[in-house]
This record gives sequence, C-alpha cells and structure tokens, in this order.
Amino acid sequence: MASSIEPILAQIPFDDVLRKVGEVASREGILAYAVGGVVRDALLGRETTDIDFVCLGPRSGIRLAEAVRRKLGGDEVHVYENFGTAAVRIPLADAGFLVLEFVGARKESYSKHSRKPVIESGTLSDDQHRRDFTINSMAVDLHPDRYGSLLDPFGGIIDLSKGVLRTPLDPIMTFEDDPLRIIRAARFACQLGFLIDPITLTGMKDRAERISIVSPERITVEVEKIMLCPQPSVGFALLYECGVLHHFFPDLVALQGVETQEGVRHKDNFFHTLKVVDNLVESVADRAPSDTLWLRWAALLHDIGKPKSKRFTEGVGWSFHGHEDKGARMIPNLFKSLRLPGDERMKTVQELVRLHHRPVSLVDDTVTDSAVRRLLFDAGDLIEDLMLLVRADITSKNTKKVRRYLRAFDSVEAKFKEVEGKDHLRNFQPPVDGEEIMRVLELPPSRAVGEIKNAIREAVLDGLIENNHEAAFAHMMEIKDSILASLSEDAFRSTP
Repeated sequence: MASSIEPILAQIPFDDVLRKVGEVASREGILAYAVGGVVRDALLGRETTDIDFVCLGPRSGIRLAEAVRRKLGGDEVHVYENFGTAAVRIPLADAGFLVLEFVGARKESYSKHSRKPVIESGTLSDDQHRRDFTINSMAVDLHPDRYGSLLDPFGGIIDLSKGVLRTPLDPIMTFEDDPLRIIRAARFACQLGFLIDPITLTGMKDRAERISIVSPERITVEVEKIMLCPQPSVGFALLYECGVLHHFFPDLVALQGVETQEGVRHKDNFFHTLKVVDNLVESVADRAPSDTLWLRWAALLHDIGKPKSKRFTEGVGWSFHGHEDKGARMIPNLFKSLRLPGDERMKTVQELVRLHHRPVSLVDDTVTDSAVRRLLFDAGDLIEDLMLLVRADITSKNTKKVRRYLRAFDSVEAKFKEVEGKDHLRNFQPPVDGEEIMRVLELPPSRAVGEIKNAIREAVLDGLIENNHEAAFAHMMEIKDSILASLSEDAFRSTP
C-alpha cells in the first residue's frame, strides 16, 4: 500500500521541478516516477545534485526528456538509444544546472563473465528489483492526481530509519550482477553513516573477487566519493573487511599487519594510514572537500613505500628508511592503474609523499637555517599542505606525546616564517637567469650555464649570499673562473 511523502517533497528545493515533470508526463500520456537518490535524500533531508526518473512505455524516457526540455528549458537532450535513456541539464535560478536523467522501466540479465546486461523493457516493479539497495529502490509517483505517493516494495523507508544498508534481492545475486555495488555499499555507509546488514556484508565478501570485471575508471569514481567523505576510514575499512580492496588496491593492503622479531613489533601501517586520512580531513573541514582531494590522496599514499623498505636490525628494531622516496616513485604507476590523472595533480601527490618526513628533521633546536631554506625551496607553494599532512601523521594515543609533537611543529612553522621573511624563497626564481649568464660570460646554451646557475642557487640556500640580483651577480663573477676551469669540453657544447 502506497503512502504519500508529498509534505516532505514540498520542503526540498526541486519540488517544483518534480511537479512540472509530472504534469508534462501526464500530458504526454507517460507514467513517470522519481526514483533512487532523490527520494532517499528527500527523506534524509540531504541535498540532491541530480534526479533520476523511470518512465513506462516504448521510448518513454527519451520522449519525456525532450518534452521536459521544451517546458523547462535547458541543454540539448543527450540520448543513449542502446539503454533507452536520456539526460538534460536544466538551468537553476541561482546559477548552475540540475541534471535530470530519464530511463524507460527495464529489467536486466547478466552473463557470468560480463558486466554488460541484456536489457528488456519492464515494469516499475522490474526496475525497482534491479536496484542496488532498498534505500535506493523507492519510487515516488509524479502524476498530478497521485503526486508524492511512495512505492516502497522492499522496506527502504524502514531501513532508512534504522540506518541500514540492505540489498532488495539476494545479495549474492545483486553483487554478481554488478560487483561495483560492493564498493558503493562502502561508499554509502561512509557518506550516510549507515551500517551494512550482516547478510549483505556476507554477500560482499562472497563476490569480492568479481570486482575484476569492473573497469578501473568506475572503481575510482566510487573510491574518490569515499575520499571526499567526512570520515573516509569507514569506507576503506569496509573495503578491506570484505576483501575487495585486495583486488584493486593491493599496495594499500600491503601496509596491513604487524610483525614481531626479538619481542619488537612495528605498528599496523594500514590502520595508521586510515587514521592519518581522517586526521587530515578533520583539519581541512573549513575547505570544500573537492578542493582538498589531492591532499587527501597524499595522506592515503604517504606511507605506501613502507612494505618495500621495511627492515629489522638486531639491537635496533624496525626501520622504514627511504620509504618516502620509494613511495614517491610508486605514485605514477599507482595513478596509472587507478586511471587517475598523470598531470600536475599527480606530481602534487608525489611531492607531498616525497617530502612528508622532511619537517620532522627540522624539529631539533640546533637545525640550521640552510636546512629550513632547502625545504622551503623544495616545497614551494606546497609547504602549508605539507605541514597539514605532517600534523595529521601524528596518530599516537598518548595525548601528552601528541601535544609535544604539535608544539614541535609549531616551532618548525615559526622557523619557516622567520627564514622566509628574510630570504623570500617561496617560488624561488634564480636572481641571475640563464640568459644573463650566457650574455655576460659569453657562453652558448650548454651544461656550463646550468653549473653556474646551480652554484648560485646553492649559495643562496646555504646562506652564503642574499637572495637578490646584486649579491648573486657578484657571486657569479667571483666563482665563474674556478667553475668553468673545472668543466670538460663537453660542458660547453651547445644544447638544443
């Protein structure tokens, strides 16, 4: 028996859009229903970014999309004939767009070795049966005479009230059909703060290996949604627990475990990493999650090189020397395997991983200004994010120790401000550039020019000269003869 949620819909920003779609559908002789996320989010009081509609009748989704565009305006309708779906972007009054996607009701069947379903026209009930979780299987009738009637054959509204994720059908079948739903379960648990029904979790474990048929692109879309949650550790811990993480992110799983030798054990670097990610997310809570995505990736990958650098030394214990460099070298291949961008965003993550241990060495009161200069030079504009990562890396349960580390990093940042105020090393530019070196010293474009530039830079970083043109030029004239005399003939040959 259907109940009405019309009063709830009246409180959401897009109630007017839903009503107009229902009116257009009625005039076109199409039965239309809002389904999935928009219903779930309306009942939870969450914002909606797009709306899905199920329509009954041949080509009904495509016909309704075109009719709605004529009524509400918006972009050209994007039609996907093979799936009988269509999408249109509707402009909003406060700028931006709302994406409306229309699909004809359908049923799907799958072969064991493919994620591509055989699609047939179906009823609304067929469409609800094929969905991933009960909370996403609810539909709302949009016909003007029945507007707001909730069609909930699997008790989704009860599961919403209990905060439980459960599949509408046998979970083995649900995850066999589309194993990406295993990762989506972890994502929804993370986003909504829900628990996963024990039988559903058993099904996730049972079908974890089937994730191998899913494209890396689809997997990474879901993983990044977990990354953008307020507490990403919840999602990653579930992916680990059900065994699916082992199949698409083995390098992360390799961090898990504690080994003991001669009574000495090291910490579990997998769960330490999850805590670091949560710490980092908490520290950037005042920033839009999407603005901190690559910093979050750096937190997740900061110790990724530890399994390959782990050593036990008798009488000393466990060490992970050089894990930051090993980890940084792993980043390009990891990004490639996950279909993440190989551009400046990847280089940002790589540099943060490479540098994340450097601030620790600056805690000592006897540290030289030269060491501080070199980190400022190497980090450039990443210095603030680097310090956020370093602070997040403190995961001790000893509150006194945490406070002591944080005070030490306060001292390091004070050193940064002091040295930067004097030397202006942020986004360092050579005070004497290659063009001037070639002109003054009458050199061709060659390695010799680079040697002079490097010597000037090192003098600035060591504090031997000030970071300005006058001091750098004088230093160049002072050292040029000895440097040029030390070079072989090859260093003076022109380079392209």
